[in-house]
Amino acid sequence: MSRPKLLDLFCGEGGAGVGYIAAGWHVTGVDLKPLGHRYPRFYKDGRPARFVQGDALPYLIEHGHEFDAIHASPPCQGYSIATAGNPGARAKHQRLIAATRELLQLTGKPWVIENVEQARSQMVDPILLCGSMFGLETFDEDGEPLRLERHRLFESNVALEQPGMQHHFHAPGISVAGVYGGGRRAKRLPGESLADVAPRDRHEAKHVRKGGYTPRSKRVQQELLGIDWMSVKGMQESIPPVYAEHIGRQLLAHVEQEKAA
Repeated sequence: MSRPKLLDLFCGEGGAGVGYIAAGWHVTGVDLKPLGHRYPRFYKDGRPARFVQGDALPYLIEHGHEFDAIHASPPCQGYSIATAGNPGARAKHQRLIAATRELLQLTGKPWVIENVEQARSQMVDPILLCGSMFGLETFDEDGEPLRLERHRLFESNVALEQPGMQHHFHAPGISVAGVYGGGRRAKRLPGESLADVAPRDRHEAKHVRKGGYTPRSKRVQQELLGIDWMSVKGMQESIPPVYAEHIGRQLLAHVEQEKAA
């Protein structure tokens, strides 16, 4: 049987796309940035996906009716905590959630909007997904256990449910980590390994900067997110694919139920 088709708007380097493919969808990703060298590279084994470079919302207007469901991740910088204290920086970024929703509603298709937790006031009855719901954990270079949270909101015209795992349930002694841009780290001394400097980095993040901890090791970042093909910049902006897989299975069940009715 052919897979149903999903449109992945503002797709970036494919974090959501990979999850939707795992859930059973044929995915077309659209992004204004020239990411075609990254987005389809992960699918060189023949899994169903393609990339279109273009403006997401005009593409939605012209082609949205061709798909069985639509996912959209409007740029988060206009809502993110990273720009919350800088009105000038925030003003430079478009806030597209409302415009995206309006166009999605016109398609009559099942749709999902994803964005950061700080965008909650702009979203309608979203569910929250967190890495702790999916057991996204790994070990730092020095063996310290790490847990990813990375809260993201999902609004939809289809009823969505969170996973059964308890939010933030974890064993004691696990440090929270993420993949963020611009995080200050401890000074790395000559000859120090990543394992040597990791404890000071975690202390700097928690007690000095009082912000999120980002491991220096790209390997550790990849394991936290469940991503092994992206650039560091791509990982900073991506959702873990397992989030989209969870959403995608629910969308697929809805589409199949509608077809059977």
